[in-house]
Amino acid sequence: MLEFEQLGLKLEANESELRDLKDALGYNALCREIEELETKAAAPGFWDDLENSQKVLQKTGKLKNTVSRYDGLCQSYDDLLVLIELGNDEGDLSLIEEIESGIIDFEKGLAELRLTTLLTGEYDKNNAVITFHAGAGGTEAMDWVSMLVRMYTRWTERHGFKVSLLDFLDGDEAGLKSAVLEITGENAYGYLKSESGVHRLVRVSPFDASGRRHTSFASLEVMPEITDDMNIEVREEDIKMDVFRSSGAGGQHINKTSSAVRLTHIPTGIVVACQNERSQFQNKDKAMKMLKSKLLEIKEREHLEKIEDIKGVQKDIAWGSQIRSYVFMPYTLAKDHRTGFESGNINAVMDGDLDGFINAYLKAASKGELSNEIGENE
Repeated sequence: MLEFEQLGLKLEANESELRDLKDALGYNALCREIEELETKAAAPGFWDDLENSQKVLQKTGKLKNTVSRYDGLCQSYDDLLVLIELGNDEGDLSLIEEIESGIIDFEKGLAELRLTTLLTGEYDKNNAVITFHAGAGGTEAMDWVSMLVRMYTRWTERHGFKVSLLDFLDGDEAGLKSAVLEITGENAYGYLKSESGVHRLVRVSPFDASGRRHTSFASLEVMPEITDDMNIEVREEDIKMDVFRSSGAGGQHINKTSSAVRLTHIPTGIVVACQNERSQFQNKDKAMKMLKSKLLEIKEREHLEKIEDIKGVQKDIAWGSQIRSYVFMPYTLAKDHRTGFESGNINAVMDGDLDGFINAYLKAASKGELSNEIGENE
C-alpha cells in the first residue's frame, strides 16, 4: 500500500546515517574498552583502591550507556521495518499512527546521539557550573536573571540532570543580582558551554507603571566542574576566605551559623561563594572547586600555562555584546546572533526548550561557522 511504502522510504532514508554513526561513535572500540574495564573490575584486589575502582565503574557505566543507546536505535529501526512490512502485507491502516510516532522517536534519538559525537572537548563530559550576573537594566535586569535561572533549571529537568543552587544574591526590589547553578549529568558542560555570554531581554516591564518597553541584559559564565584528577594548584596564601550566614531558607542550623563561604583569589581578583551546603567545610570545598573551574576556564580560553599569568577579560553586560536576544514585544522571538538560529515560541524557550540553540551552536562550532558579529544584527 502507498502509505506504508512512503513510511518505509522515510525510515530507510536514515539507514546511512545510522551506519555512519556507528563509526563516528567508535562503537567497536567502545565494546573492546568495556570488556577491558570489566576484566579489570573482576581482577583480585580491584576493590583495594576504592577511589580508583569507583572511577572504573563510572567509566564503564558511561560507555555501556552509549553502546546501549546505539543498540536501541538499531533495534528500533529493525522493529519499525517489520511493522511497516506487516502493515503493508495485511493492509492494516491502524498501524500507521504507531509507525509514524515510532519514526519520529527514532529520528529524535538518532539526532541526539549524533550530537554527542560533536562533544570532543577535553572537559565536555564534566558537570557544569553556571554563574549569572545582572547587567544594564536595574530591577528589570535582576528579574531577567531570575527568569534565566528558571529557564536553565527547566532545561536541566527536561534532560534528567540534577541542578543545585550553590549561591545567590537577592535583588534590591525583585529578582536576583547574581546566582550560581551546578548542573550534574554526563556531558552537561559540553551542552551548556554554548550558553556562555550576554543574554538580552526586550519586553514591556512589569515594574514600569507607564507600560514602556525595556531592554535588559544578564551575563552567563559556564565552566566545567573540576574533578579530582585535574591538576589545578591554588596556593593557600593566594586565597582570602570570608564566612557569612546563608541568606536562603534551610532551617535553624543554616540561618544561625556562619556556614556560607566566600573565597577571593588574590592574584586574579576572582570571587566565588557557596551557601547551599550545611557545613562551612562543605561550602569551602564546593567553593574551591568553583574557583579552580574558573581558573581552568580562563587558562584554557587564553592558552596560558601558568595560573599566575591568568588575566580574565570581562565584556560589558550591555548592548552590542549579546549572544542571544529574547524579544517579548512588539513580536515574540528568541534569536542566537552567532548561528542565526531562532524560535518564535518564546514561552517554550523560557520553559527550557533550548536544544535547537545548543544543537545549532555545536554543529556550527564543529564546522567553524560561528559568526563573530555578536549582537550586531538586532
